[in-house]
Amino acid sequence: MIEARIRPRGAYSLRLTTLAASDATRRLADGVLTAALPEGRAAAWQAPDGCVHVRASSEQALERMRFCLAVDDDHAEFVRRFAADPLLGESVRRLRGLRQLRTATVAQALLRAVAGQLILASEARAIERRVVRAATRREGALSVPPTCAELGAFAPAQLQRLGLGARKAATLVRLCRSLDLERLRDVPTDAVAARLERERGLGPWSVGVVALEGLGRNERGLARDLGLVKLLAELRGRRVEAEETDELLEPYGEWAGLASVYLLKGYARSLVPVPRRTRAA
Repeated sequence: MIEARIRPRGAYSLRLTTLAASDATRRLADGVLTAALPEGRAAAWQAPDGCVHVRASSEQALERMRFCLAVDDDHAEFVRRFAADPLLGESVRRLRGLRQLRTATVAQALLRAVAGQLILASEARAIERRVVRAATRREGALSVPPTCAELGAFAPAQLQRLGLGARKAATLVRLCRSLDLERLRDVPTDAVAARLERERGLGPWSVGVVALEGLGRNERGLARDLGLVKLLAELRGRRVEAEETDELLEPYGEWAGLASVYLLKGYARSLVPVPRRTRAA
Protein backbone atom coordinates (compact mmCIF):
# COMPACT_ATOMS: atom_id res chain seq x y z
CA MET A 1 0.00 0.00 0.00
CA ILE A 2 1.09 3.56 -0.66
CA GLU A 3 -0.18 6.74 0.98
CA ALA A 4 -0.20 10.33 -0.19
CA ARG A 5 -0.95 13.54 1.69
CA ILE A 6 -2.62 15.88 -0.79
CA ARG A 7 -3.15 19.61 -0.36
CA PRO A 8 -6.26 20.27 -2.53
CA ARG A 9 -6.11 23.11 -4.99
CA GLY A 10 -8.55 25.71 -3.70
CA ALA A 11 -11.24 25.25 -1.07
CA TYR A 12 -12.14 21.59 -0.61
CA SER A 13 -14.49 19.67 1.65
CA LEU A 14 -14.45 15.89 1.42
CA ARG A 15 -17.54 15.82 3.64
CA LEU A 16 -19.60 17.96 1.23
CA THR A 17 -18.22 16.27 -1.86
CA THR A 18 -19.00 12.73 -0.68
CA LEU A 19 -22.42 13.21 0.95
CA ALA A 20 -24.09 10.86 -1.56
CA ALA A 21 -20.99 8.89 -2.48
CA SER A 22 -21.93 5.35 -1.53
CA ASP A 23 -22.81 3.06 -4.43
CA ALA A 24 -21.87 -0.43 -5.61
CA THR A 25 -18.22 0.58 -6.10
CA ARG A 26 -17.51 2.75 -3.03
CA ARG A 27 -18.63 3.25 0.53
CA LEU A 28 -18.52 6.21 2.88
CA ALA A 29 -18.27 5.42 6.60
CA ASP A 30 -17.03 7.54 9.50
CA GLY A 31 -15.58 10.14 7.14
CA VAL A 32 -13.57 7.63 5.12
CA LEU A 33 -14.39 6.94 1.45
CA THR A 34 -13.33 3.44 0.41
CA ALA A 35 -13.43 2.57 -3.29
CA ALA A 36 -12.85 -0.39 -5.57
CA LEU A 37 -11.11 0.87 -8.70
CA PRO A 38 -10.01 -0.72 -11.98
CA GLU A 39 -6.41 -0.57 -10.73
CA GLY A 40 -7.02 -1.75 -7.17
CA ARG A 41 -8.44 -0.28 -3.96
CA ALA A 42 -8.15 3.11 -2.31
CA ALA A 43 -9.39 4.96 0.75
CA ALA A 44 -9.49 8.71 1.41
CA TRP A 45 -10.12 10.94 4.41
CA GLN A 46 -9.56 14.60 5.22
CA ALA A 47 -7.43 15.78 8.11
CA PRO A 48 -8.27 18.83 10.26
CA ASP A 49 -5.58 20.83 8.41
CA GLY A 50 -7.53 20.39 5.16
CA CYS A 51 -5.16 17.89 3.55
CA VAL A 52 -6.71 14.80 1.97
CA HIS A 53 -4.98 11.51 2.73
CA VAL A 54 -5.27 8.73 0.17
CA ARG A 55 -4.12 5.17 0.80
CA ALA A 56 -4.06 3.02 -2.32
CA SER A 57 -2.91 -0.39 -3.47
CA SER A 58 -0.96 1.05 -6.42
CA GLU A 59 0.22 4.31 -7.97
CA GLN A 60 -2.43 3.91 -10.67
CA ALA A 61 -5.18 3.48 -8.07
CA LEU A 62 -3.91 6.57 -6.27
CA GLU A 63 -4.10 8.65 -9.45
CA ARG A 64 -7.57 7.34 -10.23
CA MET A 65 -8.75 8.24 -6.72
CA ARG A 66 -7.34 11.76 -7.11
CA PHE A 67 -9.40 12.14 -10.28
CA CYS A 68 -12.56 10.83 -8.63
CA LEU A 69 -12.17 13.22 -5.69
CA ALA A 70 -11.36 16.22 -7.95
CA VAL A 71 -8.73 17.40 -5.46
CA ASP A 72 -6.47 18.75 -8.21
CA ASP A 73 -9.11 20.84 -9.99
CA ASP A 74 -8.96 24.38 -8.61
CA HIS A 75 -12.37 26.08 -8.74
CA ALA A 76 -11.20 29.32 -7.11
CA GLU A 77 -12.17 31.25 -10.25
CA PHE A 78 -15.72 29.89 -9.96
CA VAL A 79 -15.91 30.95 -6.30
CA ARG A 80 -14.47 34.39 -7.06
CA ARG A 81 -16.79 35.09 -9.98
CA PHE A 82 -20.04 33.89 -8.45
CA ALA A 83 -19.77 34.49 -4.70
CA ALA A 84 -21.92 37.61 -5.18
CA ASP A 85 -24.23 36.14 -7.83
CA PRO A 86 -27.88 36.90 -6.95
CA LEU A 87 -29.01 33.33 -7.51
CA LEU A 88 -25.92 31.28 -6.73
CA GLY A 89 -23.99 33.47 -4.30
CA GLU A 90 -25.24 32.14 -0.97
CA SER A 91 -24.66 28.54 -2.09
CA VAL A 92 -21.13 29.37 -3.25
CA ARG A 93 -20.28 31.11 0.01
CA ARG A 94 -21.75 28.41 2.26
CA LEU A 95 -20.70 25.36 0.21
CA ARG A 96 -17.45 26.66 -1.28
CA GLY A 97 -15.55 23.42 -0.63
CA LEU A 98 -18.01 21.33 -2.67
CA ARG A 99 -16.72 19.55 -5.78
CA GLN A 100 -18.43 17.08 -8.09
CA LEU A 101 -17.44 13.53 -7.14
CA ARG A 102 -16.59 11.49 -10.25
CA THR A 103 -16.96 7.90 -11.33
CA ALA A 104 -13.86 5.83 -11.97
CA THR A 105 -14.98 4.88 -15.49
CA VAL A 106 -16.91 6.75 -18.14
CA ALA A 107 -19.00 3.62 -18.61
CA GLN A 108 -20.31 3.88 -15.05
CA ALA A 109 -21.24 7.53 -15.65
CA LEU A 110 -23.14 6.52 -18.77
CA LEU A 111 -24.96 3.79 -16.85
CA ARG A 112 -25.87 6.38 -14.20
CA ALA A 113 -27.04 8.82 -16.88
CA VAL A 114 -29.27 6.26 -18.57
CA ALA A 115 -30.65 4.71 -15.38
CA GLY A 116 -31.45 8.10 -13.86
CA GLN A 117 -33.67 9.41 -16.62
CA LEU A 118 -37.13 10.43 -15.38
CA ILE A 119 -37.19 8.33 -12.22
CA LEU A 120 -36.49 8.88 -8.54
CA ALA A 121 -32.80 9.10 -7.64
CA SER A 122 -33.15 6.29 -5.09
CA GLU A 123 -34.67 3.98 -7.69
CA ALA A 124 -31.99 4.88 -10.25
CA ARG A 125 -29.20 4.14 -7.77
CA ALA A 126 -30.76 0.77 -6.95
CA ILE A 127 -30.84 -0.16 -10.64
CA GLU A 128 -27.24 1.00 -11.11
CA ARG A 129 -26.16 -1.08 -8.13
CA ARG A 130 -27.80 -4.22 -9.51
CA VAL A 131 -26.26 -3.75 -12.96
CA VAL A 132 -22.77 -3.09 -11.63
CA ARG A 133 -22.88 -6.10 -9.33
CA ALA A 134 -24.03 -8.29 -12.20
CA ALA A 135 -21.38 -6.93 -14.58
CA THR A 136 -18.13 -6.89 -12.62
CA ARG A 137 -16.05 -8.82 -10.12
CA ARG A 138 -16.22 -8.16 -6.40
CA GLU A 139 -13.44 -6.75 -4.24
CA GLY A 140 -14.72 -7.68 -0.82
CA ALA A 141 -18.04 -5.91 -0.26
CA LEU A 142 -17.51 -3.61 -3.25
CA SER A 143 -17.73 -4.14 -6.98
CA VAL A 144 -15.14 -2.90 -9.46
CA PRO A 145 -16.47 -0.07 -11.69
CA PRO A 146 -17.79 -1.41 -15.00
CA THR A 147 -16.04 -1.01 -18.33
CA CYS A 148 -17.61 -0.38 -21.70
CA ALA A 149 -16.95 -3.99 -22.71
CA GLU A 150 -18.60 -5.38 -19.58
CA LEU A 151 -21.80 -3.36 -20.01
CA GLY A 152 -21.85 -4.07 -23.75
CA ALA A 153 -21.72 -7.80 -23.06
CA PHE A 154 -25.28 -7.70 -21.71
CA ALA A 155 -28.28 -8.34 -23.91
CA PRO A 156 -30.94 -5.64 -23.48
CA ALA A 157 -33.32 -8.24 -22.07
CA GLN A 158 -30.83 -9.02 -19.30
CA LEU A 159 -30.67 -5.36 -18.31
CA GLN A 160 -34.45 -5.19 -18.31
CA ARG A 161 -34.52 -7.98 -15.74
CA LEU A 162 -32.21 -5.83 -13.62
CA GLY A 163 -34.63 -2.94 -13.74
CA LEU A 164 -33.75 -0.86 -16.80
CA GLY A 165 -36.58 -0.01 -19.16
CA ALA A 166 -36.47 -1.48 -22.67
CA ARG A 167 -35.37 1.75 -24.40
CA LYS A 168 -32.79 2.55 -21.75
CA ALA A 169 -31.34 -0.95 -21.95
CA ALA A 170 -31.11 -0.77 -25.74
CA THR A 171 -29.44 2.65 -25.58
CA LEU A 172 -26.84 1.53 -23.05
CA VAL A 173 -25.92 -1.65 -24.92
CA ARG A 174 -25.79 0.10 -28.30
CA LEU A 175 -23.48 2.83 -27.05
CA CYS A 176 -21.18 0.49 -25.15
CA ARG A 177 -20.80 -1.73 -28.20
CA SER A 178 -20.27 1.07 -30.72
CA LEU A 179 -18.25 3.67 -28.83
CA ASP A 180 -15.00 3.50 -26.85
CA LEU A 181 -16.18 5.65 -23.98
CA GLU A 182 -12.78 6.00 -22.29
CA ARG A 183 -11.38 7.66 -25.41
CA LEU A 184 -13.82 10.51 -24.85
CA ARG A 185 -11.38 11.76 -22.19
CA ASP A 186 -9.22 13.04 -25.05
CA VAL A 187 -12.08 14.73 -26.93
CA PRO A 188 -13.19 18.38 -26.38
CA THR A 189 -16.37 18.72 -24.36
CA ASP A 190 -18.46 20.27 -27.14
CA ALA A 191 -17.50 17.44 -29.48
CA VAL A 192 -18.39 14.85 -26.82
CA ALA A 193 -21.77 16.51 -26.28
CA ALA A 194 -22.50 16.67 -30.01
CA ARG A 195 -21.59 12.99 -30.42
CA LEU A 196 -23.70 11.77 -27.51
CA GLU A 197 -26.73 13.92 -28.29
CA ARG A 198 -26.96 12.28 -31.71
CA GLU A 199 -27.81 9.03 -29.97
CA ARG A 200 -31.42 8.03 -29.44
CA GLY A 201 -32.21 7.94 -25.75
CA LEU A 202 -29.70 10.57 -24.63
CA GLY A 203 -30.47 14.22 -23.96
CA PRO A 204 -28.84 17.25 -22.32
CA TRP A 205 -29.23 15.89 -18.78
CA SER A 206 -27.57 12.57 -19.64
CA VAL A 207 -24.75 14.37 -21.43
CA GLY A 208 -24.27 16.52 -18.34
CA VAL A 209 -23.91 13.44 -16.12
CA VAL A 210 -21.31 11.91 -18.44
CA ALA A 211 -19.40 15.20 -18.71
CA LEU A 212 -19.41 16.01 -14.99
CA GLU A 213 -19.08 12.59 -13.40
CA GLY A 214 -17.36 10.57 -16.11
CA LEU A 215 -15.02 13.10 -17.73
CA GLY A 216 -14.59 15.67 -14.98
CA ARG A 217 -15.69 18.57 -17.19
CA ASN A 218 -17.36 21.68 -15.79
CA GLU A 219 -18.64 23.14 -19.05
CA ARG A 220 -21.78 21.01 -19.26
CA GLY A 221 -24.35 21.06 -16.48
CA LEU A 222 -27.21 18.86 -15.33
CA ALA A 223 -29.51 20.62 -17.76
CA ARG A 224 -33.24 20.05 -17.30
CA ASP A 225 -32.79 18.23 -14.00
CA LEU A 226 -36.06 17.87 -12.13
CA GLY A 227 -34.60 19.89 -9.25
CA LEU A 228 -33.89 22.78 -11.62
CA VAL A 229 -37.43 22.53 -12.99
CA LYS A 230 -38.82 22.88 -9.47
CA LEU A 231 -36.48 25.77 -8.71
CA LEU A 232 -37.43 27.70 -11.84
CA ALA A 233 -41.11 27.08 -11.20
CA GLU A 234 -40.70 28.68 -7.77
CA LEU A 235 -38.75 31.60 -9.20
CA ARG A 236 -41.38 32.29 -11.85
CA GLY A 237 -44.45 31.34 -9.86
CA ARG A 238 -45.80 29.09 -12.57
CA ARG A 239 -45.33 25.72 -14.17
CA VAL A 240 -42.30 25.61 -16.47
CA GLU A 241 -41.05 23.28 -19.19
CA ALA A 242 -37.74 21.47 -18.72
CA GLU A 243 -36.20 23.35 -21.66
CA GLU A 244 -36.71 26.65 -19.87
CA THR A 245 -34.20 25.68 -17.20
CA ASP A 246 -31.42 26.09 -19.77
CA GLU A 247 -31.73 29.80 -18.96
CA LEU A 248 -30.66 29.12 -15.37
CA LEU A 249 -27.27 27.75 -16.43
CA GLU A 250 -26.55 29.99 -19.42
CA PRO A 251 -25.03 32.88 -17.37
CA TYR A 252 -22.35 30.61 -15.91
CA GLY A 253 -20.63 29.81 -19.21
CA GLU A 254 -17.69 27.44 -18.86
CA TRP A 255 -18.70 26.81 -15.22
CA ALA A 256 -22.26 25.70 -16.04
CA GLY A 257 -21.59 22.17 -14.81
CA LEU A 258 -20.38 23.17 -11.37
CA ALA A 259 -23.08 25.86 -11.22
CA SER A 260 -25.76 23.20 -11.68
CA VAL A 261 -24.26 21.18 -8.81
CA TYR A 262 -24.24 24.21 -6.50
CA LEU A 263 -27.75 25.26 -7.54
CA LEU A 264 -29.17 21.82 -6.80
CA LYS A 265 -27.34 21.43 -3.49
CA GLY A 266 -28.14 25.00 -2.49
CA TYR A 267 -31.80 24.68 -3.43
CA ALA A 268 -32.10 21.52 -1.33
CA ARG A 269 -30.69 23.49 1.64
CA SER A 270 -32.87 26.58 1.03
CA LEU A 271 -29.82 28.65 0.10
CA VAL A 272 -31.23 29.79 -3.26
CA PRO A 273 -33.46 32.86 -2.89
CA VAL A 274 -36.99 32.26 -4.14
CA PRO A 275 -40.08 34.48 -3.77
CA ARG A 276 -41.61 33.92 -0.34
CA ARG A 277 -45.11 33.58 -1.72
CA THR A 278 -44.21 30.71 -4.07
CA ARG A 279 -42.11 28.97 -1.39
CA ALA A 280 -45.13 29.10 0.92
CA ALA A 281 -47.43 27.85 -1.85
